[in-house]
Amino acid sequence: MIRDFFKTLVKNRKSLSGLVLLGFFVLVALFAPLLAPYPPKTDRIEHTTLIEENKSDPEVLNEEAEGQNREKSVYTVTITQKYEKTTEYFPTRAKPSKDHILGTNHAGNDLFSQIIMGTRVSLFVGLATGLFVTFISLSLALLSGYLGGILDDVISFVTNVFLVIPGLPLMIVIGTYVPMHGVLPIILILSLTSWPYPTRLLRSQVLTLKNRDFVRASKMIGERTSFLIFREILPNMISIVMSEFFTVSLSAILGEATLEFIGVGNITVVSWGTILYWAQANGAILMGAWWWFLPPGLLIALTGTAFVLINFGIDEISNPRLRKR
Repeated sequence: MIRDFFKTLVKNRKSLSGLVLLGFFVLVALFAPLLAPYPPKTDRIEHTTLIEENKSDPEVLNEEAEGQNREKSVYTVTITQKYEKTTEYFPTRAKPSKDHILGTNHAGNDLFSQIIMGTRVSLFVGLATGLFVTFISLSLALLSGYLGGILDDVISFVTNVFLVIPGLPLMIVIGTYVPMHGVLPIILILSLTSWPYPTRLLRSQVLTLKNRDFVRASKMIGERTSFLIFREILPNMISIVMSEFFTVSLSAILGEATLEFIGVGNITVVSWGTILYWAQANGAILMGAWWWFLPPGLLIALTGTAFVLINFGIDEISNPRLRKR
């Protein structure tokens, strides 16, 4: 069933367009060090030039080999080479040129290289958060919806508490007090504020499938609980689970960019959000430096478009009315 779902997903035009666009960003993220012309945080390039080369006259030493009518000659050659190392600093706030396709920022860093390397960070944060939240929410939904009882009451109560707390203010408060070292704290913050809604949605789906005839029939013949969950219920939830994964991944990319833009995240990490932060902090909009803030914003929008197209395809696959239309 899962294999058939992915085959149908590829045949759908909208989802296929989204998958191709997302695959492009994944390839850019994987080969970012090869695609970036400069290191993302460098502001200079060093050149080494050979300026002088001296070769001394060889010294010849002739020796007669014992018991043989021939001579052995030993040559000594001395070569002296001198190199000159020059450092070329990149211009700051430079406009796009052949050396810097998207110009440079206030520190002289190449913006094209930063955008390429930032693709890896932003996409990793989004997909990692999506996987983590999907795993947590699906596990809680299966436990709460299928087992029920006191466990269901506790999970539902905690979920309701987190649902009434606004997500963005909670992210800002947590991000203010959590030390930011790398991208792992950002993933944890985004995961902590993103799991309640998917859990509630998946739990309702589990409750619906739990009372279906094929599940009751399997229960009547004595099938184990693990068999009922992983062979009867979970395969019939694959479409909604994938939809929630892409939705959470998109929200995580936007959330990471938001945290970085307002300065709550780790601004030393090169990502699309930190590029926008430094652009805003240095007045790129007032200077009209579109090459500084427009490309990362456009890439965030294109990534969101890829996730939305995939979700449209999943909706058409899982919804019989849309599929028939």
